[in-house]
Amino acid sequence: MNKNHNRLLEHSDSFVHRHIGPREEELEKMLQTLGLRSLDALVSVTVPKDILTEGALKLGPSRSEFEVLNELKELASKNQIYRSYIGMGYSDCITPPVIQRNILENPGWYTQYTPYQSEIAQGRLEALLNFQTMVIDLTGLSVANASMLDEGTAAAEALAMFFAMSGRDQSRSFFVSDSCHPQTIEIMRTRAEPLGIQLIVGDHQKVDWNKSIFGALLQYPTTEGTIHDYRAFIEKMHQLGGWVVMATDILSLTLLTPPGELGADAAVGSSQRLGVPLGYGGPHAAFFATKEEFKRQIPGRIVGISKDVNGKAAIRLALQTREQHIRRDKATSNICTAQVLLANIASMYAVYHGPEGLRKIAERIHLLAVLLNKGLARLGFEMGDTSFFDTVCIPTGKKEAEKITQEARRRRINLRSLDEATLVVALDETTSRQDIEELLSIFALGIDKRLDFSIDDLLGEAPQSHLMKDPRKSTYLTHPVFNSYRSETEMLRYIFRLQAKDLSLTTSMIPLGSCTMKLNATSEMLPVTWPEFARMHPFVPLDQSLGYRAMLGQLEKMLQEVTGFHAVSLQPNAGSQGEYAGLLVIKKFLKSKGQQHRDICLIPRSAHGTNPASAAMAGLKIIVVDCDEMGNIHLEDLKTKAMEYREQLAALMVTYPSTHGVFEEGIREICSIIHQNGGQVYMDGANLNAQIGLCKPGEYGPDVCHLNLHKTFCIPHGGGGPGMGPIAVAKHLAPFLPGHPVVFQKDENAIGPISAAPWGSASILPISWMYISMMGSEGLKRATQVAILNANYIAKRLEPHFPVLYKGKYGYVAHECIFDLRKIKDRTGIDVEDVAKRLMDYGFHAPTVSFPVPGTMMVEPTESESLAELDRFCEAMISIREEILEIENGKSDRQNNLLKNAPHTAEQVMKAEWGYPYTRERAVFPTRWVRENKFWPSVGRINNVLGDRNLICACAPIDDYVSH
Repeated sequence: MNKNHNRLLEHSDSFVHRHIGPREEELEKMLQTLGLRSLDALVSVTVPKDILTEGALKLGPSRSEFEVLNELKELASKNQIYRSYIGMGYSDCITPPVIQRNILENPGWYTQYTPYQSEIAQGRLEALLNFQTMVIDLTGLSVANASMLDEGTAAAEALAMFFAMSGRDQSRSFFVSDSCHPQTIEIMRTRAEPLGIQLIVGDHQKVDWNKSIFGALLQYPTTEGTIHDYRAFIEKMHQLGGWVVMATDILSLTLLTPPGELGADAAVGSSQRLGVPLGYGGPHAAFFATKEEFKRQIPGRIVGISKDVNGKAAIRLALQTREQHIRRDKATSNICTAQVLLANIASMYAVYHGPEGLRKIAERIHLLAVLLNKGLARLGFEMGDTSFFDTVCIPTGKKEAEKITQEARRRRINLRSLDEATLVVALDETTSRQDIEELLSIFALGIDKRLDFSIDDLLGEAPQSHLMKDPRKSTYLTHPVFNSYRSETEMLRYIFRLQAKDLSLTTSMIPLGSCTMKLNATSEMLPVTWPEFARMHPFVPLDQSLGYRAMLGQLEKMLQEVTGFHAVSLQPNAGSQGEYAGLLVIKKFLKSKGQQHRDICLIPRSAHGTNPASAAMAGLKIIVVDCDEMGNIHLEDLKTKAMEYREQLAALMVTYPSTHGVFEEGIREICSIIHQNGGQVYMDGANLNAQIGLCKPGEYGPDVCHLNLHKTFCIPHGGGGPGMGPIAVAKHLAPFLPGHPVVFQKDENAIGPISAAPWGSASILPISWMYISMMGSEGLKRATQVAILNANYIAKRLEPHFPVLYKGKYGYVAHECIFDLRKIKDRTGIDVEDVAKRLMDYGFHAPTVSFPVPGTMMVEPTESESLAELDRFCEAMISIREEILEIENGKSDRQNNLLKNAPHTAEQVMKAEWGYPYTRERAVFPTRWVRENKFWPSVGRINNVLGDRNLICACAPIDDYVSH
């Protein structure tokens, strides 16, 4: 009786059974299909016994959503949200509620995957095209990408682009204005060092032009608010054969002469102030624009226009051959994760406000800054006659600065101290005239004066603009999309029209191998937009962020526990950034031992393209290690190369379980071989979802590992970003984890910052905190077991139709499996792309195609999918195999068939003339489920070659696209 009472007193609704898809009876059925009796038995035949961890994770029991949300709310309440006038590239703003509710908080937008399957991603691709158009228009340049991680890393990508264009063997000096944001300067230092680039930081008006400089970075307006006319500087740089990138405030460009018209070769910046919450530093969408001639060198992803097989305009990712998944160490950049969700918010902000709305916001902010400047001058401060947009720099004197800052803090206001005797005030969209009056009263008290005038008095004196003498005259945002949706009704409908064109997790399972598209629970997402987390500037005094820092500290401990490592850095804001940071940590450690000559990185042939790209960025030389016939690292080849390069060996990059979807039995030996030859082991954590609660990387050999929080720990993919890629390290590497001099005292051992904010994209870290806290020790272990079970169930069901390419020692796979379609192509001409497109007709996103092996499909179902959904996917694949058999048997034509013509659109079906040798019904309603739950691709198969040959990456009349 007491036991029953105790059970009744437990929370009735734990989160675990909400997160894990299959019910108990379904698990038993699936295990029977595999010929196994229990989940433990499954683990025993998939995970090597010598790496299984002893005992349970020390993370507490599983808990309810209600309980954990309340606990996090208590932590959040410890944050103190002051009015922050700090600036430095971060501004408070107003997210229109129609955008917040229907994009930022809408799983139809945040659970989408990267739009590699463009036919079922036309909605977000249109929003990204709008983003690129906005950036192109406002910067005055010809080409823009679809977002980057943050302003600092975008500037560093420009450094890398210009360096590659310079030939690398020529000049190795790059100039950075000392008026750039401090965090950007520090990131530039971090990026320049491993490439052997000398960074020259100084006054752009006092450059030593006798030095050979291949490029320069300028801030526009500067970090202290000044607007310079950079025309002469840019002209001089061009005369010497160099290039110039301008880091700029995108809202200011509605009023200022744009960088392209000043002659700049590229422009970067953050779109955060266009409706994206501060979030203690991220996630925010940076932008990168450049000239037409550099379109094949531009980093990141580009959205472009092409047309489908029916001649209809269609949008897709363009020039993908630049990306690291294809070019590996020769890629234009390693920005695998962009910030698509945030770019879409910024683009919708521009759509909603339009050119006149953005200009009005900018003019209002500037007027408030002018009034503040005028009021301060009236109080007796020597304000000078400099040009500025929203940021006012005030010389106060040391004693006065201290008094003013103290009074501001008393009123819950943060100002920025440029130095001991100078304060900076940066205004934003949320600033009011009452705020200006309060600021003036604070400065008046600081110099023992009484404020004896009002804002109306200042307005009565007809304040003059403090912009450049020749402000912007060119037009922008003229496309109809930026001039059509002013009412909330119209905006709401536009958002939902786009959403309806996109397949997300709200539609069906997204079975992408290596991408772990699991549930992003609503309870995990709710805290992201709580004001206590969303409205905090990243550079506030640390005593104002006690709640954040408590939550971040707890998350670090959780991640240490699940990985078995000694320390964690939460700064990397993408998996690719985690790889880069981890390799820099290894290099710094080796340098501390006097072994800086070690510069060889061994990388298996099967590795993600991000691995060699990251190694190249870190200044390492790459040696490829072969795989054996089972898909594992070839141990003899590894031993041979480790011995051959033992004096130069810095690291091995290994993915575990392997990219081929199996637990390699020899992982301990692999790590030992590297250590015996003086190197360190970097583990790519992309497949960590097969390990949590079963084994800990820190216990079986690796020295550092990045964790994809947007995979294993439930941060959503957001249509191609945000992401987070923290790194966990062994004890000997802990002193070298990334620092952030803007916030922390600089540690001489730490590598420099690799993200603009000290904790990367901090506002999405509560998602992972919620997930781990709700799942608890047993829940996390069970999730891993079910993830492995779901993958093996699919492998078992589909193997008679599509051979499984690689298996482990006992014939099982890990949490994903690879199906081999190469013989099918040989016999029928049907390739993986045809199957991928045909799956769209069945209402599914394709698995990962042709990676890591060309001609294959890699499937990862995750633990969140129910047996019914797994069976539906299997039945779709089996049905497609039967359609292929018709081609093999000569019943269907090799070119004109259901697969080669897929996907089929509603527009095609409605035409009077059908013209295909199969019925409309077979084309679009291949199963009963599809008939009742049809998802319609909005375009037919897209011609990618045409789009790359005629690159169009901005909005234009549709007739222009089709005419090519």
